[in-house]
Amino acid sequence: MATPNYGYEKRQRELAKKQKKEEKLKAKAARKHEPGHEGEPDEPEQAASDAPSGEPPRN
Repeated sequence: MATPNYGYEKRQRELAKKQKKEEKLKAKAARKHEPGHEGEPDEPEQAASDAPSGEPPRN
């Protein structure tokens, strides 16, 4: 029986990790360049005074 090639397996894991990291960086850069998403949290764009809740707006 042939012995496992640990060097090859390690290289494949490193390449997969590198590819995943590059994809994350591309996605991050794409999100950064989207208009209207500069530092805003992922919430609906509705002012507190426009909210239909029964509570008074917080200041």
